[in-house]
Amino acid sequence: MLSLSHNTAIIKRAAQDLGFLSCGISKAEFLEAEAPRLEQWLQQGKHGKMTYMENHFDKRLDPRLLVPGAKSVVSLLLNYYTEAKQTQDAPKISKYAYGTDYHFVIKDKLKQLFQVLKEEIGEINGRVFVDSAPVMDKVWATRSGLGWMGKNTNLITQKVGSFFFIAELIIDLELEYDTPVTDHCGSCTACIDACPTEALTPYNIDASKCISYLTIELKDHIPTVFQNKMEDWAFGCDVCQDVCPWNRFSKAHNEPLFDPNPELLGFTKKDWEELTEATFEILFKNSAVKRTRYEGLKRNLSFLKQ
Repeated sequence: MLSLSHNTAIIKRAAQDLGFLSCGISKAEFLEAEAPRLEQWLQQGKHGKMTYMENHFDKRLDPRLLVPGAKSVVSLLLNYYTEAKQTQDAPKISKYAYGTDYHFVIKDKLKQLFQVLKEEIGEINGRVFVDSAPVMDKVWATRSGLGWMGKNTNLITQKVGSFFFIAELIIDLELEYDTPVTDHCGSCTACIDACPTEALTPYNIDASKCISYLTIELKDHIPTVFQNKMEDWAFGCDVCQDVCPWNRFSKAHNEPLFDPNPELLGFTKKDWEELTEATFEILFKNSAVKRTRYEGLKRNLSFLKQ
């Protein structure tokens, strides 16, 4: 028991030293309660054209199939909240994309964390994950006591709201496990009422209607049914988080790589309309916005003008 407590303390201290907002740990096991929910969500087509969501069904539900011998899922949160704002009337992008692509930033921190653990605890086998594998990150973060799954399907905490990234370290080391926290959404439906495309119902999202899906994941033309409903979002959408009462407790991040690109914040509506591919490559170098490619972003911008 002493070693479990000692090793758990090492992991949580190292995570804090690397700038993670919080760290929670849960036992690596089959997500029995999630299996029927995921199956129903997929059968109802709420994943839209994200066909990759249909792949690796078993691995999504059991981390031991991703990492043989896995005993623990270490969930980590990294804050990205900023009070910086874009030029008024300009097409909007989600706050998380203001700075350097989070995949690069978090993957580097996770590798450093893994190295510290090997140095202080000994040989550990495992893998790091940042939104790029069949891992149900919000479920694991919930099980690890880092917050509760809100009605907008985002992980929410009482202390800092929901503007943070979630990542995992799945390892073959037994640790002390945290317990889930209670739901504090209560009777509030602010996120559901504010969703421009009516993508939300309590604790469920129809991703095929979500503006983030339409502007990032969808590669086809945006359906005309969404005309005049996009509220000037050109990449992603923050509406359901912006209106969440718990986000009044959001605090500015302290990760320099997430600092907003000043040129991006100063981009006017005219600048966006005249965006060239060369400018796109410079402006969004190492940015999550590159996921859309130039053609995709221009498609989004054109749709907003219709």
